[in-house]
Amino acid sequence: MNLFLVQHRFKIGRDSMFKLLADNNLLVKKRKRRGCITTLSRHRFKKYPNIISGFIPIAPNQLWVCDITYIHLADGFTYLSLITDAYSHKIVGFYLSKDLSVKGPLAALKMAIKDNPTITNLIHHSDRGVQYCSDEYTKLLLKNNIKISMTENGDPLENAIAERVNGILKQELLEEVFPCFEVAQKAVAIACSTYNHLRPHGSIDNLKPFNAHMQNGVLKKRWKNYYSLKKQKEVMMI
Repeated sequence: MNLFLVQHRFKIGRDSMFKLLADNNLLVKKRKRRGCITTLSRHRFKKYPNIISGFIPIAPNQLWVCDITYIHLADGFTYLSLITDAYSHKIVGFYLSKDLSVKGPLAALKMAIKDNPTITNLIHHSDRGVQYCSDEYTKLLLKNNIKISMTENGDPLENAIAERVNGILKQELLEEVFPCFEVAQKAVAIACSTYNHLRPHGSIDNLKPFNAHMQNGVLKKRWKNYYSLKKQKEVMMI
């Protein structure tokens, strides 16, 4: 949105912009719905430490972040496994599954590896859910010389990019309740393609993920954290 305003030489403040969008019913509305738990972290499998604290990727395929989220169906839920490149924010692997077995994350991982066959020095970061810790999943990672990193507590900030991508897809592209699994499956494929090719990000120099994935070097952040700025002002006033 900010890029569009700059390109068309519009000058408007943040609050005025939100008021204008709200007055014209253009804000994305978050609906309160019954959710479900997608992470089961009490299990017998090995849990790996978080090895990406402070790590900032400067090229594609240095760090993949992963998560599972749910999609609403008329009669319940279906589960979307996502793998996102932390540098470009491109979704490199996805799979919609009818259950929370390892099948979904494993299929998403196989897709990501197949589409990026020359990966080296890659880190895979996820939560400590049973799917990601399972023998079948970790064996595939180690077989491809992919380092394993996992969150160490329930703080969403430990996997912030993955959480952010979940939110964008569900709030902007997959917000509806789908009548059946097959319809949701088609919608997910379209949503991931739309996200990768058409959705610019302020955090990657206003590039679309597909284009950012072809870059190298630090990508400039074009957004400002409103809450950080507010906190800085409060400190200055003390």
